[in-house]
Amino acid sequence: MLRELRLARRLTLKATAERAGISESFLSQLERGRVGTSLKSLQGIAAALGVELGDLFRAPDQGRTTVVRHDSRPEVSIGSLAKYQLTPITAAHVEVFSGSLASGGTAGDEPYSHGDSEELLLVISGEITAVVGGESWSLRQGDSIFYRSSEPHTLHASGDGPAEVIWIIAPPSY
Repeated sequence: MLRELRLARRLTLKATAERAGISESFLSQLERGRVGTSLKSLQGIAAALGVELGDLFRAPDQGRTTVVRHDSRPEVSIGSLAKYQLTPITAAHVEVFSGSLASGGTAGDEPYSHGDSEELLLVISGEITAVVGGESWSLRQGDSIFYRSSEPHTLHASGDGPAEVIWIIAPPSY
């Protein structure tokens, strides 16, 4: 299951091991069932993959109908952005996140990148400023912007109130 989660995230052994604070060779052996590990290491691996600890022990759901309940969606926080995964963790070809920003909130003052996926951001409510590759766009409810996730990007709630957005990322790169 561990290897499937890592591959679904399009992460290398090296990148995952670095994020988890363990060696690449140890992670490889763990994925192949050749070594055991501590709870602390498992917590680091889960955090590196952006999943809950229990997700490391669940059977993959690929190809099966899966429901992601509102109160059990994995959360990824970036800056003051609360971001929730809507697709199952094991989805291999697409990732969908919803996000909410308080008035003036941001996904980070510095643009960031992840993987090299196609990414579409849709504004559900409010107003945001999207910054991609050094250019800024003002977006309102119903507007969308498409870019490569490898391009440095961030967003800010720029209206008088909060903003709600949805990201669609293919293939998964978080």
